[in-house]
Amino acid sequence: MTEPRDPDEHNDLTAPQAAAEAARQIAALTGRTPIGAVSVAPSDEGWSVEVEVVEDRRIPSSSDVLAIYVVVLDMDGMLLSYRRSRQYTRGRSEKGAQQ
Repeated sequence: MTEPRDPDEHNDLTAPQAAAEAARQIAALTGRTPIGAVSVAPSDEGWSVEVEVVEDRRIPSSSDVLAIYVVVLDMDGMLLSYRRSRQYTRGRSEKGAQQ
């Protein structure tokens, strides 16, 4: 993970920086382990990032419970909002996943 951004530093984030910052913020807020960003897109506010997270580790790992969190950051990397958009089992394909 990257170091927290300095809130007094006003630089527009790049997409990779937004992805790293979103993963760091989700880890701090939820205490869960982020796997990584699965999408990054510019938004009206700055960036919208979907972060995949391990919600519950299980044995075997193919039955881990994962989740996608949607994180909205402003152009300075400050968190504007986050929400869990879906939860699913690692071993299930998109086709079989519940929406």
